[in-house]
Amino acid sequence: MTKKPISFSIKNWSQDDQPREKLRDKGKSALSDAELIAILIGSGNKEESAVSLSKRILASVNYNLNALGKLSLKQLIAFKGIGEAKAITIAAALELGRRRRGNEALEKSKINSSVSVFELMQPIIGELPHEEFWIIYLNNSNKVIQKNQLSKGGITGTLVDIRLALKTALEVGAVGLILVHNHPSGTLKPSEADKNLTQKLKVAAQSLDIKILDHLIITENSYFSFADESLM
Repeated sequence: MTKKPISFSIKNWSQDDQPREKLRDKGKSALSDAELIAILIGSGNKEESAVSLSKRILASVNYNLNALGKLSLKQLIAFKGIGEAKAITIAAALELGRRRRGNEALEKSKINSSVSVFELMQPIIGELPHEEFWIIYLNNSNKVIQKNQLSKGGITGTLVDIRLALKTALEVGAVGLILVHNHPSGTLKPSEADKNLTQKLKVAAQSLDIKILDHLIITENSYFSFADESLM
């Protein structure tokens, strides 16, 4: 007698173990990361449920959601049971989470420490594979007027136009500036070029009665503050 194959479909699980129903009945905080991803992808494959597949995907990045957000569509599709549509759904959900974090930081847009700068800018540049240089423009209450990408470069550096930076400061009425750039390599040590640029901008801004308050180097998980290290 032929045995009936075991079904791994979530529909055959007890209701308490079904992610959608669990979220509905117990709230989103009751779900694991794998269960939330399972809701996104909806189904697994012939050998595993959506939750099991999600656990396997998470295990491939050591259960780190930031690392998961860096996976390309091609890398996601390499998992059996993940097609293009499911891969796009995962990527879109993680990008929304990243943007939400950025918006939350912007709502607390008064800069009162290097930590607040990190919280504002890490979601934007902390995980990029290339270097970008940004300037945060502040009013006299240290509230953010706007933040602009001044330049975008390669893996090892980017060029900065000092005149353009100060032109924008005058246009928006900024009295303080914070310089921010990322190091894709993950190193937090400022280069001589970083130090020289900071001093050039500081001297140029002083002639316009504008203060350079800090310069942060940001990586995925941490930052280096020139002001905190008495390099301003």
